[in-house]
Amino acid sequence: MSTFAYDGAAMVGRQLRRVRNSPGLAVLSQLMPVNMLLFFGYVFGSALAMPGPEYRSFLVPGLLVATAAGGVMTGMFQAAQDTHRGVMDRFRTMPVSRAAVPLGQAVADLAVTAVGTVPLLLVGLAVGWRVEGSAAEALGAVGLLLLFRFACTTVGIFLGLLTRSEEAAGQLGASTFVLPLLSNAYIPTGNLPGWLRALAEWNPISAVTTALRDLFGDAPVPAGAAWPVAHPVAGSLAWSAVLIAVFLPLAVRRYGHR
Repeated sequence: MSTFAYDGAAMVGRQLRRVRNSPGLAVLSQLMPVNMLLFFGYVFGSALAMPGPEYRSFLVPGLLVATAAGGVMTGMFQAAQDTHRGVMDRFRTMPVSRAAVPLGQAVADLAVTAVGTVPLLLVGLAVGWRVEGSAAEALGAVGLLLLFRFACTTVGIFLGLLTRSEEAAGQLGASTFVLPLLSNAYIPTGNLPGWLRALAEWNPISAVTTALRDLFGDAPVPAGAAWPVAHPVAGSLAWSAVLIAVFLPLAVRRYGHR
């Protein structure tokens, strides 16, 4: 095994043990989207034009993507915690590949996310959501979701390495909660004012959400939307590729030179 692969595997193992040692936080992060599905689906669903069961089917892909976008907050907080508690400094004194540390954190987060989406999918099925597309399309949707989570985590790791304290990382991470609200994750964007609709449809969350709805067979691609939403699979791949290409090298560089 190469040094990079060995170091990366060690970092992944460390992050997974970190999750195992904080089971309460892991359970809370998995229950939050389930609670939001039940609350939004039964409270907001009764106030929207679409019927309740139809809205819950509309909502499940949006919550999956909103949870994936939470990788920004998770990556930021964990990187800031390691930085300001001296863990990163210890790693720098060891013969560890620079890229292995941020990559190990991102890959471990991806594994935890893959497991954590199962409860949301099961509750979604219980409240009426169904996969209407083919098995290949459903697998493609899951692949896009995990790719987007990885991209968001790399953004969070870089921002976490920039923060001056754990408290600052927590406050900045909490502010990312607004990102799904400025997208089509929870509501259709067709009736929004022109400038707000454009802002929502150029949000990466909107492209990935539309791609999942299309691949799962839950809703067609809306007409007259901005390019990332009108071509959701290509838009999702493009957004994820840009975020990874920009922020992963920046995270590795920041880790190596802090």
